[in-house]
Amino acid sequence: QVQFVESGGGLVQPGGSLRLSCVPSGFIFSHYAMSWYRQAPGKERELVARITSAGNAKTYADSVKGRFTISRDNFKKVLYLQMNSLKPEDTAVYLCNYYDPRRVPSMSSSWGQGTQVTVAS
Repeated sequence: QVQFVESGGGLVQPGGSLRLSCVPSGFIFSHYAMSWYRQAPGKERELVARITSAGNAKTYADSVKGRFTISRDNFKKVLYLQMNSLKPEDTAVYLCNYYDPRRVPSMSSSWGQGTQVTVAS
């Protein structure tokens, strides 16, 4: 059974930083690319960043490029998202999932609870 547990969110002032963590289970973590998504109230879920299984290639949404860094520790089986220079428009629930382009859909239908990030003064 695939599961994701996200943590590390909170309330932060504009310009601040947070580090999110995702601990998945139910699949071989090191075999899969991983993604961070976010969903703000009333908006579609948005892909924020993606990292290959080995961690050697990363892609980012234009809105977070240069401010967010995705990383992973395949030994500890943890996915991270370092978020710097946070803006109010980054406020959302952040979720993780695997990415497998060989499958349709390319992600698990199971989602975690996510972790709430609120950027406000």
